[in-house]
Parts: sequence; C-alpha cells; structure tokens
Amino acid sequence: MESHAEARESEDLVREILAGNDKAFDELVGLNKRFVFNLCYRLLGDYDDADDCAQEVFIKVHRSIKGFRFESGFRTWLYRIAVNTCKNRFRSLEYRMGQKKVRLDMQDDEDKKTIEIGNGRQSPALALKRKELGRLIQEAVNGLPAEQKLVVVLRDMEGRSYEEIIEITGLKLGTLKSKLSRARLRLRESLKGAI
Repeated sequence: MESHAEARESEDLVREILAGNDKAFDELVGLNKRFVFNLCYRLLGDYDDADDCAQEVFIKVHRSIKGFRFESGFRTWLYRIAVNTCKNRFRSLEYRMGQKKVRLDMQDDEDKKTIEIGNGRQSPALALKRKELGRLIQEAVNGLPAEQKLVVVLRDMEGRSYEEIIEITGLKLGTLKSKLSRARLRLRESLKGAI
C-alpha cells in the first residue's frame, strides 16, 4: 500500500507537470508504475496483458493530466483510470477468448489461515509452496465475475478503503459490501483445502 509521502510526492509532481515541467511526468510514472502494474495484474491475471494495460494507463494519464483538478487524490484518480482500462481490456479478452473459469475442488475445515512472509530467506520447498499458493489464489480471483473480482482486488489485495473504492468504481456502499461479501464467499469455497 502507498505511503502518505508517496501520495504527496505524486501530487507535487502533478503540480510540476501542470506548471510545464515535462520531465516530472517520467518521475510520476516511475513512482507509480509498480502500483499500476500490480493492480492490472491482479485484475487481469496475465503478466503480458497487465504490462500492456499498465502502459495504456500511463498513456491515458499523459493525455488527460491537464484536466486533473485535485478534487480527489492523484492515486485515486490513477486507480480509477487503471480500473476502467482493465475493465475495457477484460471485456475484449472475454469477447476474444470466452470467459475462462477455474474450478478448485478442495476441502478445508477452517475459514481463514494467515500466510507469514519471512525475512526473504526461505527454503526452495517453501518458496515453491508460496508460489503455488499465490497461483491458486490468483486463479480463484480470476474465476470471479468481473465486478466481484474488482472489489476483492481493490479491498483485499490492494488495501483500498471503502471510500476510495466507492470513488474509483462509483458503487454505493451497500452494493460494494454486498459484492465483496459474495466474492469472499466464492473465494472461500474455491480455495477450500488450498490454504
């Protein structure tokens, strides 16, 4: 999740861009590209599509940055552009390939388990297990309907607040909570036994 300093730095860079400093845009991209790519990857589930989509997001940002009015935070505005770009990409992917669904039939007697990340020194077996678990989770998220996937990624994977998600998606709070609840239930069912 972003720090307040990074959010302020992004907004300072936007002010510089609006004042005519073209080099500030490169810094803005550098500061935010990881966030945008991660969001795109989590929504699309494919590295190449996420990379293409992230580039498209920054092209859109470059074209429309002069219209940014600081009515919301820059990162919220950026996330909104990224989400809408991913939605468009997702729709075209669904049209071209049909909707792919992954069904996971696993058993579990617990609702939740916490995954601890160590100091980076892990055994190859643990690294492989974590990678496989990440793949299973991403497949389960990819199997969600688009709107449910969007709210799970923004809330549970990106750590966005309800207020930010409402601003990004335009959903009402009750609708957002309902979609999130249904998505979490589907994920729990899909991941039974995996975690």
